Amino acid sequence: MTKRNRIKFLFMTRSVILLALLISLLLACGPDRVQYTNELKQEMADSKIKRITDADLIETIDNMGGKVSAVVEKELATELPKTTDPADRAKLCQLQNLPRVKAIAERYALDIRLLGAADVKNKSFSQKERDILDAYLYNAKQKLAPISNIQKISDTLFVYNMALPTDSPICEACFGKQEIPFAVWRLAFSKREVIRRMNSTKKK
Repeated sequence: MTKRNRIKFLFMTRSVILLALLISLLLACGPDRVQYTNELKQEMADSKIKRITDADLIETIDNMGGKVSAVVEKELATELPKTTDPADRAKLCQLQNLPRVKAIAERYALDIRLLGAADVKNKSFSQKERDILDAYLYNAKQKLAPISNIQKISDTLFVYNMALPTDSPICEACFGKQEIPFAVWRLAFSKREVIRRMNSTKKK
């Protein structure tokens, strides 16, 4: 092969390689690679949400928390009298075997719990949450009407609390006889899920 033909061959070979690389690149960016999953689409939609303040979040959580706690309390109060078995009652007080509670928790990505006086010292909760429970216990001792409370626990978590009335049968059924009947709902809201719901509502 002459020098001229060798140069021509090398040039053609390089062109073929470049063409092959270009085709590979185009194929890699084909329709199969640009199909977004539902999760990615949701992430993109979430990123387009307009500025939402903590005040907006708290207002929404207060509204949702009030409705959810009322539904959960009604179901628990309805189911407790149906059994006298201590094990069954314990499960109900832990919010097990309650279909509506389970459905609501899954739908709104909620952690729903019923807390008692002992949880004032429960170190699995933040100091901020324990202080709130202690304040609720003080209010119960003073026979003050229960009110809802919302705390921002972290950048991603808000907790809604609502004390049950001291004359609620749930207090004794779930925590036994107490000097001061006491029980508090704890609903942990994911900030992301709340914003998603707010955005969904605005679109309707």
